[in-house]
Amino acid sequence: MKLRGKVAIVTGASKGIGAACALELAREGASVVVNYATSKDGAMRVVDEIIKMGGKAIAVQANVADPLEIKRLFNEALEVFKRLDILVNNAGIYEEALLKDISIDHYDRMFNLNVMGVLFASQEAAKCFSDAGGSIVNISSIASSLNTPPYLVYNATKAAVDSITSTLAKELGSRNIRVNAINPGMVETEGTHATGVMEDIRKAFEPHIALGRIGKPEDLTKALIFLVSDDSSWMTGECMVISGGVVPF
Repeated sequence: MKLRGKVAIVTGASKGIGAACALELAREGASVVVNYATSKDGAMRVVDEIIKMGGKAIAVQANVADPLEIKRLFNEALEVFKRLDILVNNAGIYEEALLKDISIDHYDRMFNLNVMGVLFASQEAAKCFSDAGGSIVNISSIASSLNTPPYLVYNATKAAVDSITSTLAKELGSRNIRVNAINPGMVETEGTHATGVMEDIRKAFEPHIALGRIGKPEDLTKALIFLVSDDSSWMTGECMVISGGVVPF
């Protein structure tokens, strides 16, 4: 129970990595705000599971590609829990497009959620953290350094997240606000299954992974607890790659 008494917001927490993060934070004692954009049923399942384990959680709808909705998310969190200690910027979108197919809509959709959402959620969190400080963890991606097509815009958004992580760590360190990132490799989620090509994904990625398998959301959550707890109290501005040992390709 390393996080007993703490309050955390996890964006995009109705499924996949976000849901796993919310559940692990609750297991360690944190009260959790489960943010979702459209999947209310998924968010409520996460909340119900946290409550069944004896924890505290609420679901709050907000599209974190919209700064006004971000403000509402944080206001509702403070109204219920009266404080904030942890922000996990998980919400994001993953789409492929080669250069010839990139449109303004594709670019805006990716950057508004993956980058602007991280930036303005972090801005609100910094306002809400007490004088004791807080912790922000950005869910980035190994794509920020692999730079493989056809994910040009997605790769660029995650490179921006890495830069935001490093820069904010320097800006906010004097307030004892730590900012780190987790950069996963390919992770099996509801989203990857929804593509209908899960087996193709395995065949494409697993030969390039030293440990021989793609990841699961639970492979990331222990690292998250490390980053938001006192165990990493002298760690900030870092991008922690958790990929099973991806060999660049």
